[in-house]
Amino acid sequence: MYETVLYEVRNATAYITLNRPETYNAFTEQLNKDLGSAVKAASRDDSVRVLVVTGAGKAFCSGEDLGGVSENMDHGEVLRSRYNPMLLEIERCEKPIVAAVNGVAAGAGMSLALSCDFRVASEKASFVEAFIHVGLVPDAGNLYFLPRIIGHAKALELAVFGEKVSAEKALNVGLVTEVYSHESWEEDVSLFADRLAKLPTKAVGLIKRNLRASWSSTYQEFLERDAQAQRIAGKTDDHREGVQSFIEKRKPLFTGK
Repeated sequence: MYETVLYEVRNATAYITLNRPETYNAFTEQLNKDLGSAVKAASRDDSVRVLVVTGAGKAFCSGEDLGGVSENMDHGEVLRSRYNPMLLEIERCEKPIVAAVNGVAAGAGMSLALSCDFRVASEKASFVEAFIHVGLVPDAGNLYFLPRIIGHAKALELAVFGEKVSAEKALNVGLVTEVYSHESWEEDVSLFADRLAKLPTKAVGLIKRNLRASWSSTYQEFLERDAQAQRIAGKTDDHREGVQSFIEKRKPLFTGK
């Protein structure tokens, strides 16, 4: 289906695997295109309730493939034409997206992880703001998400010094949600995805939407967004199931509808 990603749906979860292990899953124009298309397909598939993005082999994603970088390259145009469409597909997706960071996430690979809703990491994973080492600025939405996740001061520190952040340190600063052992990695990622898949998917999407809007809304505007979102959520099957299960004193069985 795709040249540079593997796509598989299991247990209501779409597993999207960057598949250029010989380059540590470095981005090319084709990988940008394939990843965006895969996210779009999962967003439109009613059987999918969670997306997991990970990397084949030892790395999550090492960033842009420097083998394709030329002296006359317009880096801004590369971002506009290749990265932005991919990132906007991720942003538009109202289903939870998990970055399963199995190894190094460097440069634009770190940006990709930041653009996802959750980050879980292997104990062998690491994060590197590699841009500064080649005289560039963190891009692909990196500096939009990073301070929102870990705060301004720590974001500036990581971006300016470009030092490797271990999985343990990433957990300590709030960059990742969980760190899993290498031996149980695949099982633990599946369990995390399954946990998300059992939630009321429409409500999760509305939570994502309102959290994004909170950064640019006045309090009065946001209260109206509250009302609009709750009206939508209140009409879902999952809301009715939640109320009924409470009355019947049992665990709810959400269907994502």
